[in-house]
Order: sequence, then structure tokens, then C-alpha cells
Amino acid sequence: MEEEGRLRSLMFLIPYLLLKRRRDINDLNIQRRNEIQRRIRHRQYFFQRQRRMMMMMLAGGIRSNVHIRTRPWTTTASTDWWERVVMTEFEPSDWLDKFRMSRQTFFYLCEKLKPRLARQDTSFRLALPVEKRVAVALWRLASNIEYRTISTLFGVGKSTVCRCVRDMCHAIVALLSSLYLRPPCEQELEDSAKLFLSNWGFPHCVAAISTLHTAIITPSNNASDYANPAGWLSVMSQVAVNGRGQFWDVCASFPGGTDPTDILQNSSLWATAAEGGLSPATPPIFMGKPLRYVLLGEPCYPIQNWLMKAYPEERGRRANQTALTQQQQLFNQQLTTAMHVPEEALLRLRARWQCLSQRNDCGLDVVPTMILACCILHNVCESHGDPFKAEWQEEVVSAESPQPSHKHLLSTSMDDSIAEEVRKLFCDYFEQLNT
Repeated sequence: MEEEGRLRSLMFLIPYLLLKRRRDINDLNIQRRNEIQRRIRHRQYFFQRQRRMMMMMLAGGIRSNVHIRTRPWTTTASTDWWERVVMTEFEPSDWLDKFRMSRQTFFYLCEKLKPRLARQDTSFRLALPVEKRVAVALWRLASNIEYRTISTLFGVGKSTVCRCVRDMCHAIVALLSSLYLRPPCEQELEDSAKLFLSNWGFPHCVAAISTLHTAIITPSNNASDYANPAGWLSVMSQVAVNGRGQFWDVCASFPGGTDPTDILQNSSLWATAAEGGLSPATPPIFMGKPLRYVLLGEPCYPIQNWLMKAYPEERGRRANQTALTQQQQLFNQQLTTAMHVPEEALLRLRARWQCLSQRNDCGLDVVPTMILACCILHNVCESHGDPFKAEWQEEVVSAESPQPSHKHLLSTSMDDSIAEEVRKLFCDYFEQLNT
């Protein structure tokens, strides 16, 4: 009886399995046929689309009034604002207000950057002209407004605005650094020394070194390293400014909490100046002695035979005695006056390019390149004589956080033993000048 029960159950199970197997095979065949038909329809659609595109291109070659259809998000009404208003109706004051440079300098910049920024039209969309790409990026650097606002203004996507800013900054650094941010020649050294003497009363000096802090958003890693002495997050840059108020050397991308001495010692400026690269092969005569040109620096830097800084006020303080001699006080006064050169240059830089005066929302991979690009653009505008409006400077002074001051560096083992003798020569010079 039990064996008959097993046989009976097997008789029902085997047909069920066979029927299920057949049903599964049929389902697979149906799915395979559907997939083949879907691919055939897709290929037919692709070929038809290609054929229509070829017909459009042929028609475009025959009739000039047939245009390639662009993507819908590029054909917005605000495109007319750039093509009609900016390019045809902007007055010289409008170019200065919006792009921080004259129309002539703008097109000069576009011509220089064309090898890196020019794009080709495709079958699917027209490429943005170089002039429009540069205008989008300059608007962002000058105003530091949101990408969304610039996107609406120029009729492009937000990602396009971001890409234009990134591409232009990289192009400026790659193509214009050798022209506007390079070591000076002997004639430029001599001219800068004359300007420091005639305008600021400090002789035998060719440049001054200072620091710039650019506010940033909180980075994802090591955020505490970017807290500067004032307590806010920033990227710190070291700049060397000549007598014309232009930048000769810029070191960017350092966290705001970095010691300025470490930046200076690891920069190419330190190696060049220590080897006498910022002075003619035959040192000029100063106070009857051959002496290489010097640079001026903030109190946070170590004194060197090529780098002068003020005497520390705490030195030699005794009860009611004067901390510094009259010679030393006079030297400090003259050096403080001459240090207005980098202060003025950095203020004009931040006023012209407000992405450096307000908090910069770009990533840390973009900010250093943006700082270098703005310094180069500053030199371009100054070299071409573009006007600088006083209201830009007033806006920065009233709106931005004050630049942090660094701790004064007292005498250390890094100080050059000959540096004190050189500083004494300048003290003697200022004393003779006032007698």
C-alpha cells in the first residue's frame, strides 16, 4: 500500500514538473523575442535619427538660414542680454563695474586665452564663444555671487558657470604666468628700487613681502589646520610686491594656520634671494659699500641680509628707558611707510576681485588656482592702466573681516649674522638724511 502511494504521487509529480519546465522554456523564448524586437526598434530609431541629422547638416550647407538645433537649456531669453546688451550697448564704465577691466583689456585677455578656452561646435550644440566663457568667469571673480545667479544672467547652466571659472583660472595660470608673474630682470629691479626710494623714501629696496588670507568654507579634512590667528578658516598666500604695486611672486594653497616663516623658507623666493637672484651680478653701491638689493618683510619673518624687518619694540625695555634708539625708531618709521606698498596692492586686489575678500565657496582644489589667477589679472589690469574705482575699496573695507596679524618673530637661529650689519647701514642712511 505504501509503495502504491509513492507511485501515485510520482505519477502526479512528474507531469507537473514537465509542464513547469515547458512553461519556463516558453517564457524564456518570449523574453528573448521581446529583447530582440526591442533592439531592432532601437537600432531603427538610431539609424533614422542619424539620417535626419545628416539631412539637417546637408540642408545647413545648402541654405544658410538652417541652424543646428541646440539643447533646450541653452536657448533661453537671457542669451540676448549678452549678445545685444553687453557686446553692443555697454559703456566703458559698465565694463569696469561688471568685469573690473576695460573693454580693450577684456578682448586682449580673450585673445591670449583662446588656445586653451576655444571649443568646437558639435552636431548637438553650439560651443560657447571664448568671450562669453571669459565674461562668465570674470563676473564670478569680480562679484563672488552664486553660480545660479550668473547662470540665469548669461543663459547657461550652473555646471557651465563652474566649468568656465575653473577653465579660465587654469588657462590664466598656464598661459600668462610667464608674462605677468615672473622673476624680474635687472632693469626691472633698478626701476623698482627707484620707485621705493622716490615714492616711499626707502632706498635699495626692490620688493616687499606680505601675507593674504582668503576665507573658505569648512573643508572636509583637517579643518583645524585652516584656522588662522583671527579664528576664521582661510587659505594663506605669500606675495612679493614691487614698487609699482604689482606681484612678482605668489605662493598659495597653504592652510591659514601655517607659520609664515615656514612658507617663506620653502618657497622659491627664499632660494632665489639667498643666492643673489634679486640683484645684479655686480651689487650696486650703498653707503659706500657694494650691497645687494633687499626686500622688506613683516615682523613675523626672520631677518636676513636680503630681508629687512622692523626692530622689535620689546627689545631692551628697562623701566622708564626707551625701548629703541632714535636711529632704530627712524628705521622702523621708514620701513612701516614702505610696507604700505603690499598693503595697498592686496587691498586693490581684494577690491577688484571680491572672490578673495568674501568667503569663497569653491573647493580647496580650485581656490589656490583662483588666487594665482586673480593676482595675474591684477597685474594685467595694472599694466594696461585700467582705472581703479575708490568705491570698490570702500566696499571691501566696510564688508570684509580684517586680515589677521601674525605673531612677531624675535631673534632666532634663522637670523643671518650679517643682517644686523645691513640693517645698521640703513639706520645710518636715515640718520644722515635727517641731519
